[in-house]
Amino acid sequence: MHTVICRPLSAQRIVIPWNNAHGFTTPKRFSVSAPSRVIQTPLTDVLNIRAVGVPPLAAAISNAGGLGNITALSQPNPDALRTAIREMRHITSKPFSVNITTLPAINPPDYQGYAKAAIDEGVRIFETAGDITSSLIAYFKSEGCIVLYKGVNIEDTKTAIGHGADVITLDANECVGFSWEEEIGGIVLLPLAAKELKVPFVASGGLADGRGLAGALALGASVSGFCTRIMCTKESTIHQSIKEKMVQSNETDTVHIFKTLNNKTRVFKNKISKEVVALESRPGGAQFEELRPLVAGARGRLVYENGDPDHGIWAAGLSLGLIHDIPSCEELLRRIESEAEDILAGGEKFKIIKS
Repeated sequence: MHTVICRPLSAQRIVIPWNNAHGFTTPKRFSVSAPSRVIQTPLTDVLNIRAVGVPPLAAAISNAGGLGNITALSQPNPDALRTAIREMRHITSKPFSVNITTLPAINPPDYQGYAKAAIDEGVRIFETAGDITSSLIAYFKSEGCIVLYKGVNIEDTKTAIGHGADVITLDANECVGFSWEEEIGGIVLLPLAAKELKVPFVASGGLADGRGLAGALALGASVSGFCTRIMCTKESTIHQSIKEKMVQSNETDTVHIFKTLNNKTRVFKNKISKEVVALESRPGGAQFEELRPLVAGARGRLVYENGDPDHGIWAAGLSLGLIHDIPSCEELLRRIESEAEDILAGGEKFKIIKS
């Protein structure tokens, strides 16, 4: 899941030159609805945004000025994804993307089928992650799409750019889900990306408020992702009890699992994840077959449906410590923008004294 916060410059209609450096040759004109004080970067121009799982929440993000992101694998098959995309178009006229992540799975999905279904339905912004060498990036580019590649280190993201990725989503160690074995936090990873990458990048990991957005921009990002934070909004379709559990939790309530399997993943610290860690901590570690009954995706989905935080593995990042309420997506994005603008403007806290 990803939620990308943008920074449009004004409420006027703006012309966006899609230049050859990112593979876009046709100027596009968008209507941008925004407050009188807003922030702008090259990437917000390209995407026309200010990216989360299922249509109701994704549409709420897009309608609030973000880039709503439908997770393809949240749908049982490509035909169901077609239905979700059509539902999305009924509830928003704003841009949105589809995420197709190619990671190891107990039962590998029909990735190409999902991709073709989304293309056939007119989607032209995609996020992908996992296997950089998969044919998905090439397929998306052949159809004239914008491709965001989600990576966890500089080397892999450079490779993705070489394969045609237009934008990088960079997940620092604080992020929910899969993370790099080297455990590099955003305070170091983002400046490295600003120095090394030749395309815009999205900062992700540990971000939940305007201070995080302002910090990410200062460190070189073009926009920021707020994955865990967006789960805890009124429009989020997860059970209310899970949202309330998130508000009650703090930055110490996550844990990495799958360390011994070279697939380190940050999840909520609960009865099940602690059991997984205990099994992995034994001499010799654990085999995946031992963990399978505990970490099955079907079990995790029931957490979101039934509201029992201990029923299975579920996603959460370190930004849990910054979540204190359950606002609407509109309220959240406006608040993040306002906080970031005030911080970047300097106020009374920042003064430059010339010697």
